[in-house]
Amino acid sequence: MNNIEARKTLLRRQTELAHRLSAVEADLQKTHSKDWDEQAQERENDEVLEAIASQTANELLQIKRVLHKLGDHSSYGVCKRCGQAIGKQRLSVIPETELCVGCANDTH
Repeated sequence: MNNIEARKTLLRRQTELAHRLSAVEADLQKTHSKDWDEQAQERENDEVLEAIASQTANELLQIKRVLHKLGDHSSYGVCKRCGQAIGKQRLSVIPETELCVGCANDTH
């Protein structure tokens, strides 16, 4: 995957995640039922939604960092831990990755 394809993929994913985060945040703003049993279930659901929101926000941040690297053209595809090239196959599957397979599996 070349830089232009990676950028398109990342921007598309960024848009999808931004929509997901907006939807989750809207769900979290809904008022709770007055029924205690229903309210307990709603609060449990809120915990799940908060975890999804946190994961989505983290992924958005990672995509933002990688898009920045794509902008300077010199550091995209370079492992941030060991400095070695990240394999093209890994980048085509996970364009937002910042780690080579070895560092991701911690086998260096």
